[in-house]
Amino acid sequence: MRLYRLSPTELRKLAHPAALVVVLLAAAGCQTHRYASAPPPPTKATQASMTPEDALRKLKEGNARFVAGQPLHRDWPAQRTATAAGQYPFAVILSCLDSRTSVEQVFDLGIGDAFNARVAGNILNDDILGSMEFACGVVGAKLIAVVGHSQCGAIKGACSQVELGHLTGLLKKIEPAVASVTPAVNRSAPAPAEVEAVAEVNVRLVMRQITERSPLLAGLVKEGKVAIVGGMQDLATGQVTFFN
Repeated sequence: MRLYRLSPTELRKLAHPAALVVVLLAAAGCQTHRYASAPPPPTKATQASMTPEDALRKLKEGNARFVAGQPLHRDWPAQRTATAAGQYPFAVILSCLDSRTSVEQVFDLGIGDAFNARVAGNILNDDILGSMEFACGVVGAKLIAVVGHSQCGAIKGACSQVELGHLTGLLKKIEPAVASVTPAVNRSAPAPAEVEAVAEVNVRLVMRQITERSPLLAGLVKEGKVAIVGGMQDLATGQVTFFN
């Protein structure tokens, strides 16, 4: 830090707190970072004009900003007011309960942009499936994204056959992914690579289960009104890699 020599007159001026703050910031070389402003929340018209491809592109662009540490600036009170009377999200995202995977941050989303269903291991059950049907069939979301992540505790638990209260039943839903990984997972001490492989397979299985178990969503996908995509978030970088 550069040292400044102040005159007695300048020292007296520093008695004003605001002046002191200005001098300290200047001395430290502090700069104010300005980020681009976010667009307003989706409206019925903007949602209707979007395609599933548009929705996926918005998620990819938002994740790129998150990785770069350059989120859009949002006027939260204005967004809250704009969405108070109605919502028109462009996507519904099924992600893990993990505290490091908040999709609003990971995809740099604002109020009203996306529905978010979170559960350990990003598994599918009837309640989540019904929520997806509401999001797409009633409200008009164009994209369903299933997003897993690296170092997932639920996946590790399923690989190790953990049993703990109601968690036991949840982990059983991941068992088909564990069983389908080749070579077989070492149940007593699953290797990190095995856990990552199961996590990706689990996302793909959930994607398939959505259309297998929901004729409504299967119909929307067939008509091209909705797309289902899957991806994995790297906790170290924040980057989400979507499957081809």
